[in-house]
Amino acid sequence: MAIEIRERFRVEAPIDVVWPFVKDPTQLVTCMPGASLDEVVDDRTFIGTVKVKLGAVTAKYKGRVEYSEIDEEAHVVRVLAQGREASGGTAKGTLSSQVVAISGDCTEIIAEGGVDLTGRVVQMGRGMIQGVSEQLFEQFAESTKRRLEAAALLDAGVESGTDGAAGATAAAAGQAHGPEEAEAIRAFQLLWKAFKSWMRKLWRRLIGRPAGKSSVGVSEDPDSEGPEIPEVSSSSER
Repeated sequence: MAIEIRERFRVEAPIDVVWPFVKDPTQLVTCMPGASLDEVVDDRTFIGTVKVKLGAVTAKYKGRVEYSEIDEEAHVVRVLAQGREASGGTAKGTLSSQVVAISGDCTEIIAEGGVDLTGRVVQMGRGMIQGVSEQLFEQFAESTKRRLEAAALLDAGVESGTDGAAGATAAAAGQAHGPEEAEAIRAFQLLWKAFKSWMRKLWRRLIGRPAGKSSVGVSEDPDSEGPEIPEVSSSSER
């Protein structure tokens, strides 16, 4: 099963802070849900593990990540990755990440690629796996933003020589390294979020409304449990 990856997000930090982070897997892995770095083979090849908890079952993928290209001028990194799960399932993919300076203090990270999956995980279905993939990237993006924006504040505080860098130092230190053993990805919560997102899209198609516009009686709250049905007055209340 092939899954496509097309994501982008912005960080309130200069490109000089973001680019070194993107090309360093020892830093990247601290922001990836369920991931851990097990071995550094050389400056471009790494062995790692990703754990996914599916109810009472924990799937553990162990594999190799290789930086096939690092373009310092264009700020582009291309990665090849492949892993195998104990039950025989496999994951193989490519990812290209580009770092673009939007302004002096704002940088955009653009990620494009794909993953081919085999084994028991494909029983979840393409739509649900795609939804989980998007939720995982959202978690990665939020963690990355917190770390890099704290680092940018620290750099700004050091350059200005102010004491305001103390708070940023603590925030950056908290993001500097992950736990000794990465917590397995809790797939149930991700699946539930992906399912609610899919249901909202289906409801919008059924009522013939664009995704960005609300309709009377329909909740656009992303945390809503479902569409709200307008109350109808009984004849005795008229």
